[in-house]
Amino acid sequence: MKHVVGISLGSSSRNHEVTLDLLGEQYKVERIGTDGNMKKMIEIINALDGKVDAFGLGGMDLYIYAVDRRYEIRDARRISRAARKTPIVDGSGLKNTLERRSIEYLAEQTDLFKETRKVLLMSAMDRLGMAQAFEKAGCKMTYGDLLYVLGLPLPLSSLTSLAMIARVLAPLVGQLPFTMIYPTGEKQTVNKPRYVRYFLENDIIAGDFHFIHRYMPEELAGKVIVTNTVTKDDLVFLRNRKLKTLITTTPEMEGRSFGTNVMEALLVCMADGKQELTEEKYHYLLEKLDLKPRIVEL
Repeated sequence: MKHVVGISLGSSSRNHEVTLDLLGEQYKVERIGTDGNMKKMIEIINALDGKVDAFGLGGMDLYIYAVDRRYEIRDARRISRAARKTPIVDGSGLKNTLERRSIEYLAEQTDLFKETRKVLLMSAMDRLGMAQAFEKAGCKMTYGDLLYVLGLPLPLSSLTSLAMIARVLAPLVGQLPFTMIYPTGEKQTVNKPRYVRYFLENDIIAGDFHFIHRYMPEELAGKVIVTNTVTKDDLVFLRNRKLKTLITTTPEMEGRSFGTNVMEALLVCMADGKQELTEEKYHYLLEKLDLKPRIVEL
C-alpha cells in the first residue's frame, strides 16, 4: 500500500486518515497538523522522508503567483527542503488544473452561472486557475489579496490590476514570516470578521477555507462558498452562518475533503513521480479518476 502524508501548518484538530482504492491500487492518505509549529513540520518530514511515497505541504504555499510569474515564499522553501528523498508538493499544480476544471464543470453542468454572478475570491495570487475560470464564466470579480492578506482597504476587480500590484509586492511578501500573511495554528479556529461589506456584496465567496472562516461575518444567508478543505465541524459552522450552498473542488473522503496539497501528493504518488507533475499529466490523471466538485445544499 502506498502512503501519502499531508504535513500542515494548520490545526491538529483537523487531522484525518483514510484508505482509498483507486485504479486498482490501495493508498493510505493522512493529514498531520502541527498547530503553527514550523520546527515540528520539519521534524516530521525528516522522520518520514524516504518512508512514505509523497508529501503534501499544507497550510502554506511554496509560491505567490503574480498572474504571469511566481515568487518563492522563504519559510515554505525552508520547510520543503527537509524532504530529500520523498517528493513534496504544495497543491499549486491542482489549483491550476482541478480547480479550473471544477469551475468549468459548474458552468457547464449546473445553473450556478446562469445569471451573472458577483464573486469574492479571497486571494487570486493563491488560486490563479480559479480566478481565470471565474472570469471566463462571466463573473464580476472582487479580489481580496490586499484586503485579507495585507489588511489594506483596497479591493481589486481584475487580474490585470492584480498583476501590476503583485509584481511589486509579491517579492516582498514572500520574504515575510508566513504567519504574517496567512492564518496558522489557533488562528484558523478564530473568526474575526474583516471588510464584511465585500462578503455581503457578492453572491459567491471563493478560495482558501481558512481565509474565509477567519474573516467572514456572523451571517451570510443565501450565499454560496466554493472552497477546498472542510471538515464535519466546518459544515456545522457554515449552516449556523446560514450559507445556502457549499461546493468543494476536492471530493469527499469519509466525511471531509482534503486540501489540494494532499490531493496533488496523491496524484504524484499514483504517477510514481519524484516531483510536481506537468499540467498535461495532472489533466490525464484527473480524467481517469473522473473527479467532480462536491456540492452540499446547506
